[in-house]
Amino acid sequence: MIEVESSFIELIDSYSSITVLSHINPDADAIGTSLALYTWLKQRGHRVEIANKSTDIPRNLKFLINYKRIKSKMDYTDSLIISCDCGSIDRLGFDVSGRDIINIDHHETNTNFGKLNIVDKNAVSSSEVLYRLLYSIGGITKDISTALYTALISDSLNFTTANMPKSIFLLANSLVELGADPVYISSEMINSRSLASIRVLSLALSSLELSSSGKLATMIVSREDLAKSGAIYSDLDGIVDYARSLVTVEIGLMFVEREDDVKVSIRSKSIDISLLANHFGGGGHRNAGGFSMSGVGIAELKKLIIDEIKRKGLL
Repeated sequence: MIEVESSFIELIDSYSSITVLSHINPDADAIGTSLALYTWLKQRGHRVEIANKSTDIPRNLKFLINYKRIKSKMDYTDSLIISCDCGSIDRLGFDVSGRDIINIDHHETNTNFGKLNIVDKNAVSSSEVLYRLLYSIGGITKDISTALYTALISDSLNFTTANMPKSIFLLANSLVELGADPVYISSEMINSRSLASIRVLSLALSSLELSSSGKLATMIVSREDLAKSGAIYSDLDGIVDYARSLVTVEIGLMFVEREDDVKVSIRSKSIDISLLANHFGGGGHRNAGGFSMSGVGIAELKKLIIDEIKRKGLL
């Protein structure tokens, strides 16, 4: 790890400007990790910007330090790129060809696209990877620990995912000791839903269907549903988990109809669905993943996925 820390410091100090990026359609791990890093770099005196290609950033994360600094474009043309929580370079959404990249991630499907790859595929979240890096170097403040804790509880589904070693609870305790307030963070994340998110949840639940002897649940959110409810894409965060929560369900799918493609979110209780997402050009973790596909309707895409689930013997 000491060698990684030295390489990390050497690389960031060799650049006059730094751009922190995370994957398109970001979740709390992507945003929390990138904001923690951005804040750490700023307090260290670096010239740094933070961007995400998506204009739709989860609104329940507004309480995090520097949230309003996130842009949808890059302004620096010759900066060092630091990618957070992104499994492949195309998922950044920006053209970063020819740039030096530091790749901080935990996805099993990470392609190691960086000049420096700080990737731990056994980590619960990218925030865990960043925490271990910054803890060794020093400088984790209350604001940084808050962003890291937020990211950690999001990707671990409040410490309920399958890969929850004792070390994660020790890590969480360390973040609390560094200033993160679990009650405040959970309250902000849970109690900041928009009315539109509740309306679109109702529409999604009304579309719920079970198949494969109740082991597979599917939900659909159409463009009409989004318009009718007034919801934006970040309002859909967490809805697919309702499908997985049913007692008989092993795999939950949510199809979201967008202007140019269909976005599919996949969740499971214990089945490894990462290869399923990867098969369709996406990525993710053992129990959570997703992908997007254009040129195909939801009914046809649903059949393709079910056929692949059967082919892989997942249910």
